[in-house]
Amino acid sequence: MSPRRNRQRGANPRDHAARADEAGVGRYGFEATEEWRGEEWVVRQVGGGGATKHYRCPGCDQEIPPGVPHVVTWPRHGDVDDRRHWHKACWNARNRRSARLQRSRNAPRY
Repeated sequence: MSPRRNRQRGANPRDHAARADEAGVGRYGFEATEEWRGEEWVVRQVGGGGATKHYRCPGCDQEIPPGVPHVVTWPRHGDVDDRRHWHKACWNARNRRSARLQRSRNAPRY
């Protein structure tokens, strides 16, 4: 028995790239635009292999360790400094959470 082929024969790589652009797949993964608090936000999924640093989730104020899949968001017309890393569940529940969580005195600020 011969192995199964995962791609079509004769597929043009440029056609695949054009279809990916139309679907919203960027260089670093799938990007979508969502409306939140009257602004357009770009939402990008980050896989476990792409997460190499520690981040602080603004939704639950807990740490996102390296290797954990999560979501990166920023305002459509924002700066690089406006990016925030969220747990996927926290981003999906952002409208049901309180506005400000209080951090304890000993909690790290990153």
